[in-house]
Amino acid sequence: MLRTRVRAAVSGLLLLALTAASAGDAKVAELMQKDLAGFTGRTAQMLEVEYAPGAASEEHRHDAHTFVYVLEGSVVMQVKGGEAVTIGPGQTFYESPDDIHTVSKNASDSEPAKFLVFFIK
Repeated sequence: MLRTRVRAAVSGLLLLALTAASAGDAKVAELMQKDLAGFTGRTAQMLEVEYAPGAASEEHRHDAHTFVYVLEGSVVMQVKGGEAVTIGPGQTFYESPDDIHTVSKNASDSEPAKFLVFFIK
């Protein structure tokens, strides 16, 4: 019961962080969430995120190992103290649990961008 509540809270916070820009700028779909056997207290979660043209999220922190894989379009990603990088289809980005995600935005003002996010928390 407690595990289910914690999962729901974590999912809600992650979705809130990813859609912080404004309603309609991002579509987030949870594809999977699973407790990791052999790693007590660890959970993996996979999301599909689509940013509308020009969409961006506010500065946030995931408190998780975060892996991003771009499916369509291009996105700009940056963590505090790091350089901004623009990544496109087939390219990846990583955030550690300690990173502050300062920039997450669609690189285009005319085309959407779609990417997968895989969290280990």
